[in-house]
Amino acid sequence: MREAILKIYDEVVATNPNFERKGKTMPYTSANGYMFSLISKDDELGIRLSKEATIEFDKAFGAKPFKSHGATMREYVLIPESLLADQETLGKYLQKGYEHVMSLPPK
Repeated sequence: MREAILKIYDEVVATNPNFERKGKTMPYTSANGYMFSLISKDDELGIRLSKEATIEFDKAFGAKPFKSHGATMREYVLIPESLLADQETLGKYLQKGYEHVMSLPPK
């Protein structure tokens, strides 16, 4: 499973010049001093979204909390396996995550 999710993640990240994959053991993307996506050690992908985007995501996919190292990550949604198959939509939500962290004060 790890290789499959990494392949999808890398392909989606590579399509957007705003994104750069970081991290060797726990891949993530960040901007403006904030992470906005992360693959957990449990091989689950989470994306940090604004309240508005989370509501939209919840209507479309059912927003479940994303956990990393046993802790629930605030503002993150768990990406369901069904969405991993739709790289275009996944890329749109990654972009929304990027836009959200860019709207926050820089760290």
